[in-house]
Amino acid sequence: MNKIVVIGSSNTDMVVKTSHLPIGGETVLGGDFFMNAGGKGANQAVAAARYGNKVIFVAKTGDDLFGRQVREALKEDKIITDYVFVDEEHPSGVALITIDKHAENCIVVASGANMHLGTADIDQAKEEITSAKVVLMQLETPIQTVEYAAQIASEAGVPVILNPAPAPAEPLSAELLKNLYLITPNRSEASRISGIEVTDTQSAQQAAKTIHAMGTKNVIITLGSEGSLIYDGENFTLIAATKVEAVDTTAAGDTYNGVLAGALAEGYSLTDAAHEASIASAISVTRMGAQPAAPTREEINEFKAKK
Repeated sequence: MNKIVVIGSSNTDMVVKTSHLPIGGETVLGGDFFMNAGGKGANQAVAAARYGNKVIFVAKTGDDLFGRQVREALKEDKIITDYVFVDEEHPSGVALITIDKHAENCIVVASGANMHLGTADIDQAKEEITSAKVVLMQLETPIQTVEYAAQIASEAGVPVILNPAPAPAEPLSAELLKNLYLITPNRSEASRISGIEVTDTQSAQQAAKTIHAMGTKNVIITLGSEGSLIYDGENFTLIAATKVEAVDTTAAGDTYNGVLAGALAEGYSLTDAAHEASIASAISVTRMGAQPAAPTREEINEFKAKK
């Protein structure tokens, strides 16, 4: 098995599915409620593990019920939790998610212990990071921690994938970007990073070129129903989206990134890995929830066989 280190957030998702997303001051009655494990880091770790990889998860939770539940849930997917640290001063992260009948969602996150994952925690996991096939990160933990981990991995020759979600409030540093093998923004994140509004494939190409020129080796911009655009510094490749009937898009991007990292760790080309990730993401949106929606490798293969 190929080892992937995922560094990032872990939350407990509290989800309400209702007819429409409320506007300011509006109360929407009715709907179904459920609660499950989430957080971009944990979601991506689960997706990579179900794809068949050995996953080390580096994160921080509170010393509370949610934190204990998170660690037990990760172990069920055989994710190594030795570096899921416990913060005795801050609560575990939670996310409040509303999903409408069109599968669109809005999310509010109380980060809690996630924002206290520090460089000293990364030092404790340094041996795992430098011996990994791939390191995967997001932006729901402190940017200084992300930068530090990227530097350690890059200096050891380990490819670093950054899913820049949520969209960064401040520009990403040149030092961070040069340490990345791949960055995977969605449409809005690519617009924020590049300064170019991404509205179609042509503007996505311009944004990808701009982001590449900022220092990162490869760029994949995910475009939802329009697929994903790969730029390797020379060529553009558009991967068509897999058409399905969506019920919940909450985990689409996280599933995509987890499986993308898993396939790259196995030696897939960027294009082939993106194909695998696209299929996995499509399967995930046909299911409710974040981590519960991530498919197994067997389910991905079965889906491909039917097409």
